[in-house]
Amino acid sequence: MAIIVNLDVMMAKRKISSGELAEKLDITPANLSILKTGKAKAIRFSTLDKLCDILDCKPGDILDFERSDEE
Repeated sequence: MAIIVNLDVMMAKRKISSGELAEKLDITPANLSILKTGKAKAIRFSTLDKLCDILDCKPGDILDFERSDEE
């Protein structure tokens, strides 16, 4: 996949645990894990907005794009 999820990096920079972030986001730890590992097929803008607010960052700090050579 060409979208890289750097959520774990931002969490480490902000010193926030998965459990604490899941609670603040009001999502299950399992769903947060799916986001962190890049296995999610989609993310709601409202969730991304909340993530950025909690982690005091921009969407580009969490998500990155890497061109795929498969084309």
